[in-house]
Amino acid sequence: MANDPYKTLGVAKTATPKEIQSAYRKLAKKLHPDLNPGDKSAEDRFKTVSEAYSILGDEDKRARFDKGEIDGAGTEQAPRNYYREYAGAPGGDARYQNSSGFSDFTDTDDIFSSFFSRRGPMRAKGRDLQFSMEVNFLDAVNGSKEKITLPDGAVLDLQVPPGTQEGQTLRLRGKGDPGSGGGPAGDALIEIHVRPHPIFTRDGDDIRIDMPISLREAILGGKVNVPTISGSVMLTLPPHSNTGKTLRLKGKGAAKRGGGNGDQYITLKIMLPETADPDLTAFATTWTAGQAHNPRKAWGD
Repeated sequence: MANDPYKTLGVAKTATPKEIQSAYRKLAKKLHPDLNPGDKSAEDRFKTVSEAYSILGDEDKRARFDKGEIDGAGTEQAPRNYYREYAGAPGGDARYQNSSGFSDFTDTDDIFSSFFSRRGPMRAKGRDLQFSMEVNFLDAVNGSKEKITLPDGAVLDLQVPPGTQEGQTLRLRGKGDPGSGGGPAGDALIEIHVRPHPIFTRDGDDIRIDMPISLREAILGGKVNVPTISGSVMLTLPPHSNTGKTLRLKGKGAAKRGGGNGDQYITLKIMLPETADPDLTAFATTWTAGQAHNPRKAWGD
């Protein structure tokens, strides 16, 4: 008997789609084969969890499961209670109301057999399979070719398009379960999770970084080397640039779905030398204008 997908994901039958998705993500991250190499038990559980989510994550399939039309593996279930409902209906044939069940059928067996043989097997699409995988930040924003290992050991090639975002689902058509009765195979649905980057953060289609600059660069300005998702570029730093000042590199963000790219925003952060400089200390001590400047004046200090 197929597993109960609600019990597999650990959710109530009244769970919302968001609660179901959250439960699946938590289990998928814990049990993914890439994170549990050689652990057959984790691999089997990952497959069961993915199977459960393929039912409960699909609104139509979940409704059909709740009605008993399909089981936890998505397999069609025979209609229930039809025979007894017919036999017990007003005007129903009393021959069908005894305890011998289907043993009453004689000639009618041939009728049903002939009917189903003429009708042929039902053609149905195979189940979609749900997976998740992690990719590096730069591979997501720039695009990359990845490989994903399925619970059965099969390896699929996956094209991650430029601009892919956290939580985005990519579809591999025909890579799900085989269809029945000559129906097409289902699809493999891969939910992408993007690993954080030590420098870059994403804001929609824009990229943001905090860039440290020296006191000399802040005062005098000049050319500075700035990292972007497509390589380093030279940026002109204006004289008298303060901490918190934000500069923009147009078109240096992530790829947009409709074409083009977002921008990159650079927020400046003045950094003093780690080792105290006697000359700088002496200058600050005798700098009259510096003594009169109060950057916290707006606070009432």
